[in-house]
Amino acid sequence: MPRLLLIVLALVLLIGLDRFARFGAERWALSQLRTDAQAAAELRVSLVRSEIEKQRTLPIVLAQDPDMRAALESRDAARLDALDAKFEQLAIGTRAGAIYLLDNKGVAIAASNYRTATSFVGSNYAFRPYYLRAMAEGSAEHFAFGTVSKRPGLYLTRRLDGPNGPLGVLVVKAEFEAIEADWRRFVEPTFVTDDRAIVLVTSVPEWRFQTTGTIPSEQKAEIRTSLQFGDAELTPLPITVDDAASATIRAKLPADPRGRQFVEATAAVPTTDWMLHVLAPTEAAVNLATAAGRSLALLVGVLGLGAAGFWLLRRQRLLGEQTRQAAMRRDLEERVAARTAELSAANDQLRAEMAERRRARLAMQAMQDDLVQASKLAVLGQIAASVAHEVNQPVAAIRTFAENAELLLARGDTGMVRSNLSTITTLTERIGAITGELRAFARKTPGEVEHVSLRGVIDGAHLLVGHRLREQEIALSVEMAEADIIVVAARVRLEQVFVNLLQNAIEALSGQTDGRIRIDARTEGERVTIIVADNGPGLPPEVMSELFMPFTTTKPKGLGLGLVISNDIIAECGGTFVAENRDGAVFTITLPRAL
Repeated sequence: MPRLLLIVLALVLLIGLDRFARFGAERWALSQLRTDAQAAAELRVSLVRSEIEKQRTLPIVLAQDPDMRAALESRDAARLDALDAKFEQLAIGTRAGAIYLLDNKGVAIAASNYRTATSFVGSNYAFRPYYLRAMAEGSAEHFAFGTVSKRPGLYLTRRLDGPNGPLGVLVVKAEFEAIEADWRRFVEPTFVTDDRAIVLVTSVPEWRFQTTGTIPSEQKAEIRTSLQFGDAELTPLPITVDDAASATIRAKLPADPRGRQFVEATAAVPTTDWMLHVLAPTEAAVNLATAAGRSLALLVGVLGLGAAGFWLLRRQRLLGEQTRQAAMRRDLEERVAARTAELSAANDQLRAEMAERRRARLAMQAMQDDLVQASKLAVLGQIAASVAHEVNQPVAAIRTFAENAELLLARGDTGMVRSNLSTITTLTERIGAITGELRAFARKTPGEVEHVSLRGVIDGAHLLVGHRLREQEIALSVEMAEADIIVVAARVRLEQVFVNLLQNAIEALSGQTDGRIRIDARTEGERVTIIVADNGPGLPPEVMSELFMPFTTTKPKGLGLGLVISNDIIAECGGTFVAENRDGAVFTITLPRAL
């Protein structure tokens, strides 16, 4: 029973939605139609007004033409013929229905249609209201049915005055056949009524001179007597109110005697007492809107009922799953607790591994520093003998000068004693410089970069290996682009690089009589390029590809670590280290320039 009740309620809801949608869609469609019809009415009013205003200016301009006054005064045949031709050309150019000139008795003496069988020339229009009003007031506008042309139009008149009174009246007839033809291209019937509700201009020819209201019989008789609309019966238009609530009307067209529903839009024609009417058919738009609205309502209703049914089904399922959810929640909590314990253990293990890796990294860094220090000590071992010989000579000289000073002092030659002591001081300073450089070179220092004098680094390295250069008669030349160049590097470690390169070059030039080592330094923007080259046999091709690999050496007793350590030192300073053969071994170093 509850299920049957739900089905009945759903059907009632769908039917209610359908009726509401149909009503709302119909009202919306009629509102849109009314808006569109009003816009069309405003546009067509502009067209009618433009045509009237264009024709209004013509009689005003022509009334100033002296030819017309001359023709009225003289009635000369040649002047009248010229005036006929002028009117004909003006009517063609302005698309006026007719242009003609009446004398002061209402007889047409010249007309634009003088060539046609319906020529106005000779016709008397004194009975026409537009003539009577123009003679009385100076100008007039009057819409009427042509008694000769049998075509309706708006007559625009202008009185021409002479020195002795009115000479005649100029008449311009504006016809609206072109406008009516344009309107017939649209589905909306369009017509213009005057202040008596009589149809003057219309896209439905059968409606011309019918009325939208009731005209009193006296007024109707007066209109017929004036022949303003010919013998028209002035019957009411076949238009009735269809639905007062929706403001729709029903009109019967000649092609559809059963009638159709329309919405009406009206707009006043400025500068006239006319009213323009546009009838927009409702059937197509209303049918389309109601079909779309009903479809949308059905869709919304089905979706709403589906959503409600889904919600009810979902609710039943949720009630059934609450118990299972509670059990699953307890199981999940237990699993989470177990997993949390595992993660805590894994986290502790990860912290321990991170601490171990940190210790390993520090140990590796210490080993690297020890390796650099070991390399320096190995180099010191190689140059120890030469340095000892370098120090032995000043020591022997000091002893000699001291003994001489003792003898000279006994003789009382204090001047020579002072000279000997000065020489001894100079020799001790040289010994101190050599031993100081050795101590600085042997000291274990951190690889902290700073602004370093390149000239000072090269001079320090030269001091350590100078004895071997002199011993083997090897020429060392140093060329720098500037007096001194400041680079960013670790001073002692950079000095070790130059000692290693000079030691290698000295050993490569061993036994060669014209040994030369050249050091060139130049700046290139923010970089400094240093070239250390010798004229020895160069590097063997088989070791070039592995030159900076540990334990790669060409020396019988070498460890193969000097160039590896030198490459690491240059890289730590932010530079590059390249080796090549070019008339001997050439090592190119680049370092950042201190700015």
